[in-house]
Amino acid sequence: MMTLFDCPERALLLAGLFGAYGLDGHLGLPAQVAAHSLVILGPSLLKLGYVLRLAAQHRLMRLEGPCCAAA
Repeated sequence: MMTLFDCPERALLLAGLFGAYGLDGHLGLPAQVAAHSLVILGPSLLKLGYVLRLAAQHRLMRLEGPCCAAA
């Protein structure tokens, strides 16, 4: 069961699904709206953050250039 929550993207999706569909009778309307938006936005924001991190790392490696002992 713990391997199900190892991936943060999957954990956010499951938390959103549980809140949106499992607890819908116990939650108020603002909490239901937040849970439904978590189903889509949670994993999407994690993916966007990961891609931005990869782009930043790639840019840093490109700006540093190859290591040269003659400089």
